[in-house]
Amino acid sequence: MDSESLITDYLRAGLAFDRLEEGFVDAFTGDPRLRAESVNDPAPDPAELARRIRGLRGDVAGSDLPQQRRDFVAAHLSAMECSARRFAGEEIGFVDEVRQYFDVDIELGDPEDYRRAHAALSDVLGGSGDLAARYAAHRTADEIPGDRVADCVAAFSSALRERVRATHPLPDTEIVEFEVVTDKPWSGFNYYLGDFRSRVAINVDLTQHMASLPHLIAHEAYPGHHTEHCRKEEILVAGGQREQSIFLVNTPQCLMAEGLADHALESAIGPDWGLWAQEIYADLGLRFDGDRAQRISRATGGLLGVRQDAALLLHDRGADHDTVAEYLQTWLLASQPRARQMLRFLSSPLWRAYITTYVEGYRLLGTWLDAGADGSSASSRSTRFGRLLDEPLTPAALRTELAQ
Repeated sequence: MDSESLITDYLRAGLAFDRLEEGFVDAFTGDPRLRAESVNDPAPDPAELARRIRGLRGDVAGSDLPQQRRDFVAAHLSAMECSARRFAGEEIGFVDEVRQYFDVDIELGDPEDYRRAHAALSDVLGGSGDLAARYAAHRTADEIPGDRVADCVAAFSSALRERVRATHPLPDTEIVEFEVVTDKPWSGFNYYLGDFRSRVAINVDLTQHMASLPHLIAHEAYPGHHTEHCRKEEILVAGGQREQSIFLVNTPQCLMAEGLADHALESAIGPDWGLWAQEIYADLGLRFDGDRAQRISRATGGLLGVRQDAALLLHDRGADHDTVAEYLQTWLLASQPRARQMLRFLSSPLWRAYITTYVEGYRLLGTWLDAGADGSSASSRSTRFGRLLDEPLTPAALRTELAQ
């Protein structure tokens, strides 16, 4: 099979998943005839789809695709095969499922690490008494008034767009449109529409906070998901790498994208992102202590693995929802409503493993960014970050570079 036919079959297999679970195809910017063909064809039998994908894996191994493209497609076919097997009703252990999807191994975190993070957070917050109550009071004080959210979104989007375009040029026609939504299991979501356009949905069921909004805008838009989609469409897809025209849930692509997006703000602004945000909030007439926000962020970074622990407890250790909610409230210091909202995400058939993309994606990409950076300057980190935006990298590729 020639390489072009192989990639077409890869795209057809990917598009077929949307017939099994709407939303599995996060984005598709390729030939609209392939999308129409998928919509009009009968829904696939999952077991047969798994067999098709296994056949494609063999075809990729013997193809004349360049090694980097061959590695990328093979890794994603492995993840797709696991999804098809699960749709067919096959029992797959949760840890194995995560490994097949995202090419990482996961395990429960150490409560001692979480206790140290609690101690660090307590020092930053000051005062005395119950830590969860003090942290809740801080978060309440950090809330953005509902009638100011739109102004804040516009201000940070504009400021980040200007900063990012200076270092990672984007087409003049690129645009992000923001919309408000409710009744979703996530806080924000990027819908990439192709032709350098995105629609970013912000869930207003969840209160927006001054410390987290800059991260949310950077994550979803500049220089996160929207920027990555634009750069890859302009550089890779236009350069003939059609496999980059599809973005599927539960693949290594997701771990790379979420890790990239979670490092987006610091890569664009630097470690003093809080002081930068403080100036923007001041222009909006809002008071924000950027230095304190940075110190709190460093402290709570030690709690990164708690949400992944919750998924392991729920899907690997057989814990019930009440036990997992209590775990989130204890270690993540989450309120009861916030813990239940997290459980919605962790319980979704489509998203149940996805939390790993944030946890292990942040860890792996952070290690890789630090290993290649010249000192701690924002400019060197931005240069390294540019490779994530522009190249078809995978977790395995990053581990190989780190080993070297």
